[in-house]
Amino acid sequence: MKEEIKEEKNLSTEEKFKEAARIVFTKKGYAATKTRDIAEEAGLNLALLNYYFRSKEKLFEIVMIEKVKQLLSFIAPAMNNRETSLDEKLNQVTNSYIDMLTKNPDLPIFVLSEIRSNPERFGKLVQSNGHLLKSHFVQQLAERNQEINPLQFFLNFLGMMVFPFVAKPVFLTAGPVSEEAFAQIIEDRKILIPKWMKMMLG
Repeated sequence: MKEEIKEEKNLSTEEKFKEAARIVFTKKGYAATKTRDIAEEAGLNLALLNYYFRSKEKLFEIVMIEKVKQLLSFIAPAMNNRETSLDEKLNQVTNSYIDMLTKNPDLPIFVLSEIRSNPERFGKLVQSNGHLLKSHFVQQLAERNQEINPLQFFLNFLGMMVFPFVAKPVFLTAGPVSEEAFAQIIEDRKILIPKWMKMMLG
């Protein structure tokens, strides 16, 4: 059954195509998606799609950049907030990031599976969202424990939040985990992940 696009009174034709592309690219991946699929999902004419975006590649690039920015946008501002302590940053980022991933559960899989085709573009997007290793978060980390490698710490932190959503299909199909149980696991991790990260700090 075709997933319905959110109806908005002032949603432009261009936005309808972009919303449809997000749905189809996430569901099928780039290679398996045809422009006809996107036009059908949008309920609009294929010729109109070609008029606005010219190619599947151009539309994918637009959607991909938006998705990567969405994945990164919750981190940089929080990491550079000078008004919060290190512990507060860990709590805020964990809660905000998990809430965002809960609303967009296919986002990590989409990004991880598609960035292989253009890692340089992904690298530029990461840089444009702030240099993590120069953030206020890293300064606070060094003040707390100079022996901890900031990159290793951050990779552990990010992995704890993202990996459950990547592995969710396995949990649901190969194990005794229901949707309700998985949702509770994710909710529990809002409390557990900051605790684990603080334990690493010593």
